[in-house]
Amino acid sequence: MAKGSNVGVPATAVRVELGRRSGPGVPDVDASALLLASGKVRSDADFVFYNQPTHASGAVRHEGRSTSGGTVTDTLFVDLARVEPAIERVVLAASADGGVFGQVPGLYVRVVDAAYGAELARYESADAMVETAFVLGELYRRQGAWKFRAVGQGYDSGLAGLARDYGITVDEPRRAAPPAAAPSATPTRAAPVRPTKVTLTKAAPTVSLAKQGGTSGALRVNLNWEVLKQFGGRGSRRARSLDLDLCALYELTDGRKGVVQALGNAFGALGEAPYIHLDGDDRSGGLTAGENLTINLDRTDAFRRILVFVTIYEGARSFADLHATVTLQPAHGAPIDFSLDECTVPSTVCALALLTNDGGDLTVQREARYLVPDRGVSPQRTVDRAYGWGMNWTRGRK
Repeated sequence: MAKGSNVGVPATAVRVELGRRSGPGVPDVDASALLLASGKVRSDADFVFYNQPTHASGAVRHEGRSTSGGTVTDTLFVDLARVEPAIERVVLAASADGGVFGQVPGLYVRVVDAAYGAELARYESADAMVETAFVLGELYRRQGAWKFRAVGQGYDSGLAGLARDYGITVDEPRRAAPPAAAPSATPTRAAPVRPTKVTLTKAAPTVSLAKQGGTSGALRVNLNWEVLKQFGGRGSRRARSLDLDLCALYELTDGRKGVVQALGNAFGALGEAPYIHLDGDDRSGGLTAGENLTINLDRTDAFRRILVFVTIYEGARSFADLHATVTLQPAHGAPIDFSLDECTVPSTVCALALLTNDGGDLTVQREARYLVPDRGVSPQRTVDRAYGWGMNWTRGRK
């Protein structure tokens, strides 16, 4: 399966196998499951892992680990027929101990019919880098049936960071007081100041990635949104079927220009030009991780500028009544985030952030600019004109 794709699960109970190849220096990996209602766990009891192996409902349990032929497998059992009605999805996650997922070879998740042993779905992760926790997939309800979606979303903050995102209380370990320092004739060096999260605003719209520690590795750009108002009838259907597309215009130092987007399957690449890659497109609007793209900061020298923007593909006529948050997370630094203002114009495209190369350092500027296309003009051409990209556009399809 490709990242972001989904498939039906025609079984009442399944085994979810998280596998990887074993070898020297490979981190230990543990599988876990989070049972979500309205995008969050109801309590810490909805988190199933090795220290809490069985859910109170009996619907999900951690069955332990096995090794065969150089492959290590962690298994979760999910009785879909016993999952409580309030639970909308079961997130299938993993954490790495003693390393990052970029050091884990052959990482995959597969869903197997528990009764007959038939493989129903399989997703192989190939783009993990510095993450220490990973959401590989999720089982979710759709129109009375269960489906599996390949997610492939990583966290460099470990299992604790993933757990917090889904509403689990994580107790930070208390640190023992350090012993008193021995007298010394030489002054003690001050500890280096670690960068902290920056929230961009209208008053302070720019920040240097270098100051945030983002000089190498992957830069994850995430767009997440929620509907502000509760609709009835047709409106509630609109909220569920909204399809937003995260995109990026790029201009390289060698003069090449282009776009990374789901339209036309222009997903880009990290290891070669344009050094920008879009994760799989969420056509349903049900992916809790939102829309994501990754920028290869090891090739900052190749970028002149990058404009990250979002379009409405279907499901709404404007961004009105939506609250969206943009987060830029460098692999080796602190995050940058900002929220979009309320949309008061009939906009179907919004410029989010402009990244420009300033002497080898990428500067991030909050745009948060709603644009209104002229009649017959595509959202992509509209944002191109607004920022002077000068590209030729043709009609595309997903």
